[in-house]
Amino acid sequence: MNELRAILSDVVTRLFTERVTRELSEAAEQGEWPGALWQAVEENGLTLPLVPEAKGGAGGTWGDAYVVVSAAGRHAVPLPLPETIVASWLLVAAGLDVPLGPLTVAPVQRDERLKLVRRDGGLRLDGTAARVPWGRAAKHVVVVDETDGRATVALVAAGGARVTRDTNLAREPRDTLAFVGAPVLAAAPAAGLPHDAVRLHGALVRAAQMAGGLEAILALATRYATERRQFGKPIGQFQAIQQGLAVLAGHAAAAGMAAANAFRAADRRDPWFETAVAKARVGEAAGIGASIAHQVHGAIGFTYEHQLQFVTRRLWSWRAEFGGESEWATLLGRSVAERGAETLWPFLAAR
Repeated sequence: MNELRAILSDVVTRLFTERVTRELSEAAEQGEWPGALWQAVEENGLTLPLVPEAKGGAGGTWGDAYVVVSAAGRHAVPLPLPETIVASWLLVAAGLDVPLGPLTVAPVQRDERLKLVRRDGGLRLDGTAARVPWGRAAKHVVVVDETDGRATVALVAAGGARVTRDTNLAREPRDTLAFVGAPVLAAAPAAGLPHDAVRLHGALVRAAQMAGGLEAILALATRYATERRQFGKPIGQFQAIQQGLAVLAGHAAAAGMAAANAFRAADRRDPWFETAVAKARVGEAAGIGASIAHQVHGAIGFTYEHQLQFVTRRLWSWRAEFGGESEWATLLGRSVAERGAETLWPFLAAR
């Protein structure tokens, strides 16, 4: 671990352990914006790990950002931190300045598109995007559209959209934003950026969040198995519980490796294959792992008073966002089939 990652790890662990309390999580699920937590996150530079130092960021890599994003998942942080990290990176890729405050990205659904058009002497944004993460809380929205045959990154004030509120299973905001001629504050082409950059990097950070969440539920289940006693001994001494925890640990380890590898690929500017693998593998692990964790806890794990469900509800939500595992697995299968069977091993070995 390099110096920046060590610093980030210490900061996020201390900050989230101290600040992400049960009371804060419950208030966030009731619609209260955790402004003090956001201010602390922003002041510690956690929102801009990928922004160059000359522009006020940490000047780090995607590998550094993984430390922050996975910790956000591990602590079930009720903030658009991963979305802000992706949005700021997109702006920097286009040479644009990154504004302060929470950011989000759109569109996130596979078949949706927001269109940049020239109108009234300026660039405008039209279209509707559903299930936008933290749409009501974000100050700005970052959009990627293909204009003149190349990807263009645009920054739009969130206040320029009509907001229809909704939430996911974890009660995180997932709102519909409707833009009708919304003024674009800044826009620029980004060389080498894929047209699906929002969806791709959204899947990337969701994989890291789920990997962190799996670490959290493994720790919770292991601790509970040592504390809960049945028939005169801890339930962790029963073979069925031990087997379940071993399976959960295996999935958590595989998820962390897949997600971290995808972030390393992002530093090579070629993350599609590794991101597809990570989103599919981590999504599968999230489903199996959450099931085992709840089996270990029994009925108490489903109660709102227990920490477990704060994490598992996010795992169930995140696995479907920016494409579920079946969608990414299908895309992977098509990619392999198009290359041909004889090229699969050389391609994998070259990664």
